[in-house]
Amino acid sequence: MPRSPFAPSFWRSPLRGPWLTSVLGVVLLGGITLLFVTGLLSYAAYNPDLSPVNDKTPDKGVLGFYLFSWPTDPHWLYRLNQGIHVTLGITLIPVLLAKLWSVVPKLFTLPPARSLAHALERISLLLLVGGALFEFVTGVLNVQLDYVFPGSFYPLHFYGAWVFFSAFVAHAVLKAPLAWRNLRRLHEEKTELVSPNPAPPTVSRRGALWFVGSGSLLLFATTAGQNFDGVLRRTALLAPHGGAEPGSGPGGFQINKTAAYAGIDPGETSEEAWRLVVVGRAGRTVRLGRAELLQLPLHSSSLPIACVEGWSTSDQWWRGVRLRDLAALVGYEDDPPDVFVESLQRHGAFRRAALRANQVADPRSLLALSVNGEDLTPDHGHPARIIVPAAPGVLNTKWVARLTFGDL
Repeated sequence: MPRSPFAPSFWRSPLRGPWLTSVLGVVLLGGITLLFVTGLLSYAAYNPDLSPVNDKTPDKGVLGFYLFSWPTDPHWLYRLNQGIHVTLGITLIPVLLAKLWSVVPKLFTLPPARSLAHALERISLLLLVGGALFEFVTGVLNVQLDYVFPGSFYPLHFYGAWVFFSAFVAHAVLKAPLAWRNLRRLHEEKTELVSPNPAPPTVSRRGALWFVGSGSLLLFATTAGQNFDGVLRRTALLAPHGGAEPGSGPGGFQINKTAAYAGIDPGETSEEAWRLVVVGRAGRTVRLGRAELLQLPLHSSSLPIACVEGWSTSDQWWRGVRLRDLAALVGYEDDPPDVFVESLQRHGAFRRAALRANQVADPRSLLALSVNGEDLTPDHGHPARIIVPAAPGVLNTKWVARLTFGDL
C-alpha cells in the first residue's frame, strides 16, 4: 500500500466520486450564496458610512459600494437576517467538511500545475478551501464568544468573506456545468476522485449523504432555539445564549453584557447622581434625571433584541421617551437628525454608537426607562437604554449618558 498521499491509490474510499462531490457542491452553492448575502446585509445594518464609531472595517474602499440606510421596517428584520446567517452557517458545517473530504485527493495531485490555466485553478482552489475554513472558524468562534483570533472579528470576517466568495464564484462558474452533467449521468465516469484501488464499501453514497444531513439537522436543532424564548431556547445546547432564561419576571430575558462586565458603578446610576445630557442645535443642552424623563410624554414599543452572534429575544414591551421628542427639546422640532449615543460603559467596541435620522424619527425608537411593566434592571441598561426597531443589539446602547443630535 502506498504511504504517500500523492499516490492516487493512497485514497481508497469507494464513496468518492463526481456524483457525491456534485451533490454536496449544489447544496453549498445555494447555502453559501445565502450566507454571503445575509452577511453583507448584517454589515449594512451597522450603518458603517454614518460615523467612524460604527465602522469596524476601516479602509473598506470599493467594498462598501452596496451600503444603504438600514430600514426600521419590518421591526424584526435584523432578527430574521442574523438568525438565518448564523443558524445556516452552523448547519452547513457537516456539508462543508464532507465536500472537502470528497475532493481532498485533488489537493495532492501531481504535477502541481500542468499549464497556466491549471495553475490558476489550483490557486483558486487553495483560496477557496482556505477561505472557507477561515470564515467558518472565525464565525463559529464569534458565535461562541471565543475571541482567540488576532485582531477584530469585524474586519477579519468582512475581508475574508470577499476573498472566499470571489474564489467561490470563480469555482462555481468553472464547475457548475460539470456538476450538472455528473448529477444527470446514470453511470459515473472515472476521474481522479475515483480510487483506482477502492476498499470494500461499508456504506452507500446515499447513506453517506443521510449521515451528513443528520449531522446538519442535529446542529440546526441545537442552535436555532437561541432565536426564541421559552422551551425552544432550552434546545440551543451549542449556543452561549441557549438554555434557561437568565432570570424570572419582567426582566428575565437574555442579555449580552452585564453591568458588572461593562464596569458600571451603581453609584453613578443612582437617582441622585445620574443625569442624561442631551445636546442639539447650536450647542443647546439640557440635563434630565429619571424623574424629569418620567414627566415627559411616555410611549410604548414592542420590539425584540437581536445580536450579531445570532441570538435574539421575542418582542419585549418597552416604555420610555421617543428619541424624536428628545431631539425636539434641543431645537429639532421638525426633522430629527442623526444622533450620537454615549454610554457609561467603561470598555467595549460599542460603548458609543451612531443612529441614522430615519431611526431617530421612527415613533417606536425610544430612550427606554422600563420593560414589560417594570423599571429596567442594571443588566438591561438601567437607568435608560436605546431601543430601535430592526437595529443590531449593539446599537441599542445601554446605560445611556449622553445624546448628541446633529448630522454625522
